[in-house]
Amino acid sequence: MITKSDIAALWLEACPSFRQAFIESCASHGDDLLYIHAGAFAEYVLTLHRSQQRAEFPTIVAFIERLHTDGDHDTREFATIGLLEGIQTIWSHSDLSADEFLPFLLPVSTAAWHGLNQFMAGEIPIVPDTIHQ
Repeated sequence: MITKSDIAALWLEACPSFRQAFIESCASHGDDLLYIHAGAFAEYVLTLHRSQQRAEFPTIVAFIERLHTDGDHDTREFATIGLLEGIQTIWSHSDLSADEFLPFLLPVSTAAWHGLNQFMAGEIPIVPDTIHQ
């Protein structure tokens, strides 16, 4: 089972080109603030998408999916609230739609994405835990 202490290594394995931005985020905010680093990651992924450098997208979405399927509760929550919501927020505040990232996602992460949208729209009271999807 993946725990929060495993996330950073798996993250950088999935997206090695994010390493420098991750180091800079850690230097600015501390090593343990994964949710802050998720915002930096969302911006980084947006930059990759805009420049059509999507070679790492398959390993990025596999990483997010694996956090959802093989993670403990805190890890699944980070995958949804940290990574996916970060992407939704950063991308929706750009000139692009957040939904441009949706086609890249795998099934459990897609369900989490839709759960976030339902929660934000007030259709459900809490963000669903993807382990039950």
